[in-house]
Parts: sequence; C-alpha cells; structure tokens
Amino acid sequence: MNSQIFIPLVLYVLGVFAVAFFTRRHHKPGKFLSEYFVGNRSMGGFVLAMTLAATYASASSFIGGPGAAYKMGLGWVLLAMIQLPATWLTLGVLGKKFAIEARKHNALTLNDILYARFKSRKVVIFASLSLLLAFFGTMVVQFVGGARLLQTVTGLPYQYSLLMFACTVGLYTTIGGFRAVVLTDTIQGIMMLIGTVLLLYGIIHAGGGVAELVTKLHSIDPALVTPYGPNHFLSQPFMLSFWVLVCFGVIGLPHAAVRCMSYKDSSSLHKGMVISTIMIAILMFGTHTAGALGRAIVPDIATPDQIMPTLMITVLSPVVAGIFLAGPMAAIMSTIDSLLIQASATLLKDLYINYINPKVVNEVKAESKLNRLSLWITAIFALLVFFAATNPPDMIIWLNLMALGGLQAVFLWPLVLGLYWQKASAAGALTSMVCGLTCYISLMIFKPDMGGVHAIVPTLLVGLISFVVVSLAKPNAKLQAAVE
Repeated sequence: MNSQIFIPLVLYVLGVFAVAFFTRRHHKPGKFLSEYFVGNRSMGGFVLAMTLAATYASASSFIGGPGAAYKMGLGWVLLAMIQLPATWLTLGVLGKKFAIEARKHNALTLNDILYARFKSRKVVIFASLSLLLAFFGTMVVQFVGGARLLQTVTGLPYQYSLLMFACTVGLYTTIGGFRAVVLTDTIQGIMMLIGTVLLLYGIIHAGGGVAELVTKLHSIDPALVTPYGPNHFLSQPFMLSFWVLVCFGVIGLPHAAVRCMSYKDSSSLHKGMVISTIMIAILMFGTHTAGALGRAIVPDIATPDQIMPTLMITVLSPVVAGIFLAGPMAAIMSTIDSLLIQASATLLKDLYINYINPKVVNEVKAESKLNRLSLWITAIFALLVFFAATNPPDMIIWLNLMALGGLQAVFLWPLVLGLYWQKASAAGALTSMVCGLTCYISLMIFKPDMGGVHAIVPTLLVGLISFVVVSLAKPNAKLQAAVE
C-alpha cells in the first residue's frame, strides 16, 4: 500500500464524515421527515446543479464507462456524449410542475407525488417495490465500483476493499440525511471536475500528445479509432436507442426526479439547468476520453473497470493521485448516498408510515422513533447490498444500465403523463408500470434480435401505448363524472 496515495483518500473520507455530523447538528426539531428526505427544499442553483450532476455521474460514469471506452475505443466517447442534455431535460420537463405539486401536497418522496395524482395505493405499492428492486441492483454497481477503486489504490483484496467502502458510505448517509448528501455532492462534484481535467491532461502529457496516443490505439486495433468500435458493436440503431436509455429516459429516474422537489426557487432551477449541463459535458467527455486513450498507455489490464484508478496511479505523482482519486470515489459515493436516502424514504415513508403504521407520526416522541427507524432501514439495506456485491461481474456498466432501464420502464410515463396529461388515470398508470417492467425483463432475459435496438425502446413504447389506451378506457371516477 502506498501511503502517499492512501492518506489523502482517508482525509477526504474524514472530511465527508465531518460534513455529515455538521448537518446532523443543524436538523430542525419537529421537521425530521422534511429535513432528512428533501433538506427542507432549500437548495440554491449551484448546489442543485452539483447534486444532480454528481448523482447522475456514478460508478458507471467513472469506472464502468471508462472501462467500456478502454475496450471499445473512441466510438464509446461519442456514445457517452449523447448524455449531455440529461440533467437539462430532467429539470426542464419535471422542474417547475414537480416542485409546485410537491409543495401543494407536502410531498417528500416520489411516491407521494404519484399518490397525490392518481389516488391509488396499488400504484404506490408497485412503484415502491419496483424502486427498491432496481435500486438494489444500482447500488450493487456502486459498491463494486468503490471496492475496485480501493482495491487498485490500496492493494488490498477485493473483499476488504468492499467492506471499507460499505462502512464509509453507509455510515455517513445514515448520519446526515438528505442535506449531508447534497452538501457532500457539491464538494464531490468539484473534486470530480478537477480530477477529470487533471487526469486527462496527465494522460495526454504522458502519451506524447493526442496524435501519438491515437496512433498507438490504431496500432493496437484500427477499430478503436472508428465510431463503431470492434466488430461494429456501436451500430447506429444501438446509439439512437442508447440515447433513450441514458438521456431521455433519465427523466424517469426517481433519485434524479426527487431533486426537482428540493430546490429553493425558480432562479435556482434555471441556474441549475445551465451549470449541471456544463458539468455533465466536462465529466462525460473527460472520463470516457481518458478511458479510451488510456489503452495506449496501459494496453493490457485484467479488468477494464480498473482503468481509471490505474491511470491515475500511472500518470500522476503519488500525492496528486491520492488527492484526485477522490474524484471517482466522490462520483460513486454521491450516487449511492442518494439511492440509500431514496430507498430509506420508500421503506419508511411510502410503506411503513402510509400503510403499516400511519399513527406513528402522532405518537409521543414520534420524531425520535422515526429517526431510529431511518437509521436501521438505511443500515440494513446497505448491508444487504454489501453481501450482494461480494461476487461482482467483470464489467459493472451492463448491470447499471439494466437497473436504469427497469426504473425508466416503471416511472417515466406515470411521472410525465401524470404531470402533463389531464386524462391520465390510475388504471392507465398501473397498467403502464406492469406492462413496461414485464416487457423490459422479458427482453433482457430472452434477448431477441432487434437489429441493435436496445430493449428500452420497445419497452417505453409498450408502456406509453398501454397507459394511453387504458386511461381512455378506464378514466378516474372524478374525471368520468366531469365528462358526464
């Protein structure tokens, strides 16, 4: 273990814990649920941009994505850049109407919004269970990414590295809640930007310039410098459908959508749209280009997911590498803390308080009890994810994309049509969620030949058609009465 690399990482983690304890001390009495899950809706534009971009840029962006670029070449960089408008679309489509509805109904979670719109317990319960299942898969990806980063840096076995990461992120999320998450996301977002730019510069400098690096890639495999990659894997149908998965469909991701409930005012929303889009552009281009060009410097690596930490150790001095390895660590932690908070909110608020023990909020010392419950729920969920991550796949990006598609299949149309289409009914929403998830799981299991089109495209079409048809056939009772 190189102490010059490891010590800065330890200091960074201690700083994260300090932020969590600081925010814990500033929780306002009597407002535990609002504070813990949405930070009392107080985010400004810069913080909104940083937390949204940092949440979106996960282990897949800093570990899995560059690993895929290492394997597929510069064509994967082109593919990654189609994510550029993702946060702009999320804030633009959901932003104002989502915030208005959240304040109107005092909604603290995504499922609060769904219940306020559709008045259906079936919709909320199915959404909650689907969210937990997909979040479980996504969090396994983050745990694996964090463990592989620590494994590369420290030289410790994978299992020990996984334990270190799980303890760190689980504890600080449990301690601080939503406000700790968004504040550390802001710090982490800055670290990501600096680390990405510095690493890309180090790679270009070590490789003798971009032209020399591209020449080396061409000598390894000419397909690495084409838009389509080895074996023409990156076909045009795949690229177009991939845009649906990683850009348009992001509107339906619960951990991104909940940010639209938490900002302070319209000015914050507009600033957040601009800043987050710029940040995503820099991060996606920098990390994936580093992964692609890095193959010219480290041509043989056992696991592609280890390319980013390996490059940082290779092209940067130990102390600098230790400081800026906090960049990918920040990306991973900022995503998993958001997922843990949302999973905790789903179990505690959407299921336990709403359906199992609704009287708990009126009990003596209710806030203290809810506080303890949130701690236990978050810790237990993190523990389950830890055990699932002990047997990791070779490349985490595919598991991450599969989980993202599942969330989009369930949530995209109920959110968008629920906000913008007056005739959207509870029956239509539930049918869309069930049909969409069933279609997506079936396509992912049986893998029929669709000419390079990703499974998310037919899935969203099935979800949209079923939503519209059933909503028109079975409108909500109040809407039917108004028509008659």
